[in-house]
Amino acid sequence: MNKLIYILFLMPFCAMASKPDCAVMESVPEEELKLQDVVGLGLCRNPQTAAAYKSLQSTKFNKNAGYSKYLPNVSLSGNATKKFDAATDKREEHWNDWNYGASLSASYLIFDFGKRLSEMNQLLATYRAAGFDFSETIQNYVYGLIGSYYELLNADADVKSAKSALTVAQTAKDTADKKFKAGAVAKADVYKAETTLANSKLALERANNNREIAKGALLTKLSFPANQQIKIADMPSTFGSNAEIENLEELIALARDKRPDLLKATAQKDAAWHKRNSVFLQNTPSFKLNGSVGWNDETLPGVFETHPYKTSGSIGVSVSMPIFTGFSNLYSSRAAEADYERAQYNEQEITNEAMLDVFTAYQNYKTAQNVLKQTEALLKSATESERVSAGMYKVGRSTMLEWQTAQAELVDARKQNNAAKYDLFIKRAAVALAIGDIKSDLEEMRNEGGEQNKK
Repeated sequence: MNKLIYILFLMPFCAMASKPDCAVMESVPEEELKLQDVVGLGLCRNPQTAAAYKSLQSTKFNKNAGYSKYLPNVSLSGNATKKFDAATDKREEHWNDWNYGASLSASYLIFDFGKRLSEMNQLLATYRAAGFDFSETIQNYVYGLIGSYYELLNADADVKSAKSALTVAQTAKDTADKKFKAGAVAKADVYKAETTLANSKLALERANNNREIAKGALLTKLSFPANQQIKIADMPSTFGSNAEIENLEELIALARDKRPDLLKATAQKDAAWHKRNSVFLQNTPSFKLNGSVGWNDETLPGVFETHPYKTSGSIGVSVSMPIFTGFSNLYSSRAAEADYERAQYNEQEITNEAMLDVFTAYQNYKTAQNVLKQTEALLKSATESERVSAGMYKVGRSTMLEWQTAQAELVDARKQNNAAKYDLFIKRAAVALAIGDIKSDLEEMRNEGGEQNKK
């Protein structure tokens, strides 16, 4: 049952959530937030996960209500009456004295051939399914936060790259101006440098705009206004580049044990099975133990006293069994059987989809690792090429066009490297989501990030 109480998932990471005012914050905390801080803050404030938890609570209370059938039903009633005697002669009409009475009755279900047990098992299975649904909602939300977190880091990195490219373009413009004044190059070089500089300013403006959009997306997920500011910590540059991951068979086995939608589908199938049994057992007899005690006073109003003629009681056993219900029990039984078969097919379909998700996430993560290595090699090569082209142009052994080409290749290489770096983190989280264990992935990120910071 621990898996159902998914609040345990929140505890290791919700440092922000432990603050009593996190749910009513109007402004983002001013300090720099790590990924775990962002996740904790989001889980504390997000209405979607809060609504999912309330749904889980509702199912829990319905389950608890099911235990009432194992307890006796007791009812108390009372009455006070005043009779009016009518007569032909109006003078003989009169009201009698007040009569008082009270009764206490109880009944207890002794045996019903397992119908009560089947209904209780159905409620328990439904509660488990709701718990797994809550777990799935939490994991999907956390995965969305992780994606927005790294998208903002990627946008930040693109802004830095754009500023660096602008600096290089400005250097090229200044160099072209000096060489033109010295008569070493034609005016065309100055125009080309100015064009590159203008494009670099435009690229920086677009990068800033993308950064604002990414920031707004993250703030919205945290339930803050999109126009506020937030500072988040970058992950160490080496994190994840050589991360090991289990083989595909191990991931599939983990998904079968941990993935919430798979476990929910199994619990829903179990609930349908118990419902089918419960509906079938509606046709069986039910044995109840009944008892009652009553008191009625017709002569001395307002006085309660034990008297053979004023108190009464009974005890007995009753049996009830439906004989004919207009075929409702028959059709209900067939409907429950169809629901159970549908739940079986649904479980099979979700299992197939889950296995495909694991396979896809695994392949994407492996590809992301290779892409990162390739972009790192591309960035190293483009950086060196731009440096050499700049030096050769300054000594007159290269053209402005060649330098501009090298600059453009460097800008593109930086963007690809930034995207590959943060995409690797997202793809890693996607693997954790596919197997239903994003909590462990967050713990590993925190531990590896801490080790990198110590180094």
